[in-house]
Amino acid sequence: MPPLHRRSPPCAVGIALAAVATAFAGPSWADPAPAFASLLDRLGQTPGLIEADAVGEAAQARARQARARPNPTLSLEAENAFGDGPFAGYGAAETTLSVSQDLELWGRRGARIGAAGAEAQAAALERDLAGIDAAGRLALTYAQAEAAARRADLAQEALTLAVADARAALALVEKGREPMLRGIQAESEAATARAALEEAQAERAAAFARLTAVALLPRPVTAIPESLLDQTVEWGEPSLSVSPAVRVAQARRMAAERRIAVERTAARPDVTASLGLRRFEAENATALTFGVSLPLPLFDRNRGNIDAARAEHRAADARLAQARLDEHADRAAALARLSASASRVSAADAGVAAGDEAYRLSRIGFDAGRISQLELRTSRAALIAARNAAVDARLARVRAEIDLARLDGRAPFQGRRP
Repeated sequence: MPPLHRRSPPCAVGIALAAVATAFAGPSWADPAPAFASLLDRLGQTPGLIEADAVGEAAQARARQARARPNPTLSLEAENAFGDGPFAGYGAAETTLSVSQDLELWGRRGARIGAAGAEAQAAALERDLAGIDAAGRLALTYAQAEAAARRADLAQEALTLAVADARAALALVEKGREPMLRGIQAESEAATARAALEEAQAERAAAFARLTAVALLPRPVTAIPESLLDQTVEWGEPSLSVSPAVRVAQARRMAAERRIAVERTAARPDVTASLGLRRFEAENATALTFGVSLPLPLFDRNRGNIDAARAEHRAADARLAQARLDEHADRAAALARLSASASRVSAADAGVAAGDEAYRLSRIGFDAGRISQLELRTSRAALIAARNAAVDARLARVRAEIDLARLDGRAPFQGRRP
């Protein structure tokens, strides 16, 4: 077999040092993101809330329009003019000037106003829900960007530890206390850590780009100075108020009920009253005219529209029932996740402390030659995993707070609503 060629340990150390230098190379500038509370004040500028505001304004405008009464009709008629015989010319003509008005009987105007008002109320509640959802998306994007930054820092630290361990292993190889295979394995671990760092840095850049877009920031974010992951959640009594989603469903059910009343009144005839003045040219006299007109509901009684409105009401009632069931289940799940995440954060922090100590002792033992490189690698991997678990636990706590805040009708981390 051809002989195996050993690479010089100093060369390997140089490769590792180059990896570290490349890892630490990066922009020295940073454009920190504003605090989460200040970003909440900008939510009104987001396209989603601008759309919700416009929809609400349109519903309010329709509610105002629903109060308007029908315009009267002015008519001018001439009879018995420009004919034959005694009706030649305009001397025997009868000219009538009249005004007619739809009386809107049977409660038609009140039903119309009630339906438009219910639609406006539903649109206003949907706007509030859109604001709460936007705050939740912002909080999650902010926390994910912060978590990505922490994972990149952890990947950087993991690379530093891997390179330091590789140096120690190569030093033992140089002294003949470890085979060359251990040095090659150490270099491979450093290269793997370098690849993990590059991936974490790419994820951080993507998360910062998402935060910049969601928060409508003028410049790209490159740092998160104020932590959202480390914010603790204020515990309080479970909220007894109805969630915004249920309130929206209730408003939509009420609007559907009001539309039934509108369709019922539309089935009744439109009564129109008229009042006028007639001029008799032949007698040189005038007289009043008055009357009432209404259509006969022989063919169209609006039954199809009434049935459709009733079906829409049943659908809205079913959506309300589902929203109430979802609220009960989601609130129980959110409280359970919030409680579990608090315990998970405490356990993860304890795991990080234990991992730090275990790695410190393993490194001392490895330098003294009392433990193997495999044990050192295991303790280092356990430490990095514990630190990543601590980040994941904090992100889970943020997610639980976002879910609970949506049910309470508030922005995340902004206090419990009474």
